[in-house]
Amino acid sequence: MNIALIAHDAKKLDMAEWAEYNKLTLSKHTIYATGTTGEVVNRATGIPIIRLKSGPLGGDQQIGALIAEGQVDVLIFFWDPMDTHPHDPDVKALLRLAVLYDIPTACNKRTADYLISSLMWNREEKKEETSG
Repeated sequence: MNIALIAHDAKKLDMAEWAEYNKLTLSKHTIYATGTTGEVVNRATGIPIIRLKSGPLGGDQQIGALIAEGQVDVLIFFWDPMDTHPHDPDVKALLRLAVLYDIPTACNKRTADYLISSLMWNREEKKEETSG
């Protein structure tokens, strides 16, 4: 599977902790991440990360493009609901694409835990086969 990881600044520690705890599972998949998030996760886990640009510099849009191209299976996006961001329109567009393309999305640690522990996680089915 291809997994996209994004975390706003106030949530990067949460992402690093979550990734470290789930290191074994994550290491079996291809991981994409926005710039600093990728660096933080790589430092915490040692897992190879395909790093894109920082979110404010277009990384959110790059992840969105990967979703639109069918290159992302799961989105883990720890966003900060208590802060405004100059790239909020990009964040909204990214979340819109995730919903549009039926990408399982977690916006906090608990939901990410549910996703990664789901019985569906290790199924080899293609998205088209699971779509109604």
